[in-house]
Amino acid sequence: MSSEKISFQFTEDMKGFVTFGQSNFQDGYDQGKKAGTALDFRLTIKTDDIDTFVDKLEHEAEAIGYIVCEKLGGKLTVEKGIFNLFVDTKDLNRRKMKYRLFFKDEKGKPLTFSGFKNVQDDVGLDIWSDTSTLYTNIFSGHINEAKEASSEVMAAGILHIKIADFAKQLTTFRSNGATFADRATATGKFGKLFAGSLWEVYAPSLAPKMNEYVREIPLYTTEGITNAKITTHPFNTADKLGLSLLRFNRSDCDDVVVIAHGLTTSSDMFIMPEHYSLVQYLLDNGYEDVWTLDYRMSNRFGYNMQRNQYNMDDIALYDFPAAIATIREQIGPDRRIHVICHCLGSVSFMMSLFGKAVTGISSVIANSVSLTPSIPAWSKIKLSIGPFLCDYVAGIEYINPYWRRQPGFSVGKVLGKLISLFHKECDVPECHMLSFMWGTGFPALYSHENLHDVTHRRGGDLYGGVSVNYYRHVSKMVKANNTAVKYQPENPKYKSLPDNYFEHAKDIETPVLFMTGEQNKVFTNSNLICHQRLEKIVPGRHELHVFPNYGHQDVFMGKNCDKDIFPRLLTFLQKHSKK
Repeated sequence: MSSEKISFQFTEDMKGFVTFGQSNFQDGYDQGKKAGTALDFRLTIKTDDIDTFVDKLEHEAEAIGYIVCEKLGGKLTVEKGIFNLFVDTKDLNRRKMKYRLFFKDEKGKPLTFSGFKNVQDDVGLDIWSDTSTLYTNIFSGHINEAKEASSEVMAAGILHIKIADFAKQLTTFRSNGATFADRATATGKFGKLFAGSLWEVYAPSLAPKMNEYVREIPLYTTEGITNAKITTHPFNTADKLGLSLLRFNRSDCDDVVVIAHGLTTSSDMFIMPEHYSLVQYLLDNGYEDVWTLDYRMSNRFGYNMQRNQYNMDDIALYDFPAAIATIREQIGPDRRIHVICHCLGSVSFMMSLFGKAVTGISSVIANSVSLTPSIPAWSKIKLSIGPFLCDYVAGIEYINPYWRRQPGFSVGKVLGKLISLFHKECDVPECHMLSFMWGTGFPALYSHENLHDVTHRRGGDLYGGVSVNYYRHVSKMVKANNTAVKYQPENPKYKSLPDNYFEHAKDIETPVLFMTGEQNKVFTNSNLICHQRLEKIVPGRHELHVFPNYGHQDVFMGKNCDKDIFPRLLTFLQKHSKK
């Protein structure tokens, strides 16, 4: 056999549709198909050394050919093309095929075609769909992968390989091997890489493959926040719980921002060092006194790891009034307070505000859900039977996303393994548990594509265990025509709160921005419903914004939130701040 480098190549045809001015792949395809905005390509994928191509982790080859798009000027030559086969994503159940093509339109304007095939073992038989579907973006200029996050998408859509084109593709495999044996060996090496990678992804297993967990970012770290004085402010509630606030201060400014997390999370979701966090963004954009609140739902408190009877009326009545009072002690009575709240932190804060337990709030940004919880059908079933099964059948004290990592045997660990049998979308068991605990989807809380890999991997640190009684309160609200209502109206300790939290809606003058991700699989259209109801009561007082391509949690924890989400929040804050 020859010791010379042996080349290998094949030709691929893909056809589809894109929409200019669109950033969502599926919408770009659907709208482009309707408008007839086709985009096709023919590429010859070529490597001069099959051994290097196979051995290198990036499996990189040259892509030569042309793009056809009448909107851009017809048939356009690829000036430089890069193809990567089955790139490792740090996820044992997922690989990517990547395409990056530099070309110019008919006027000579440089453009970049960036596409990927998401080869991932989802529920069902999807191997053909995964390997024949190319999610596509067009960018202005010639940009590399690192600059995509900060570049504006010019067009988006999806390309596919048709069966006839795939059959033709199989006839285009070529090698320059001097002998038949050399050429057969080159083809065999490519085939082994291709088939082996597919087997690693799609091979059946009793449970998803799981990497060993290694903590990459310190637990409860504040290292992601720079150029700010960080102080801790503990305080007590009237029902005898110790809570705390973190203050991130650069100067004493007229407008103070307070941020509240959701159930099972904590202040950590707003100060993550792996991306440009919300707290850092606010500090850098004129809001130089930012507070994060860890109230009784925070995973930083051990009492959540035991069975309790807390509900959201407790938080509305005890936690938020005490937190605002503690902040007022530090900043004085005249400075304006703006609140950003998330998930059940949003529900309970809005209950506190609309129940008149807290006052003096200049504006609120409420994410995902507030006074009108609405959830998917499967989530309703889980809420109806889950708390009973946990408390009275399984004897589980709390639900913990970290169960499968725990040493030894436990009922929770068995449950975690059973849940992972149905979640092959990734190899992170905490992600599977979170989809079980919240919402309906694979995954439910966020889109994997919106998160840094390290954020996805450290779900066991960012989310914690919690007792199930809060779920009972959510279930009651859903059954009450998707309305925030008191959990125990007969209990005299809650008598200062309204039975229905819309009772004082006309009197609450604080403007609210109701925001949500378009792909919210936890609380679906909850905030759209709330805004619609309040529009009928107080027209024009509140605002609504839906973020495309985002879900429930990734609007704060996503890698590109500083570009896609935070500017809209900043606009709202500035509108209601002191000029």
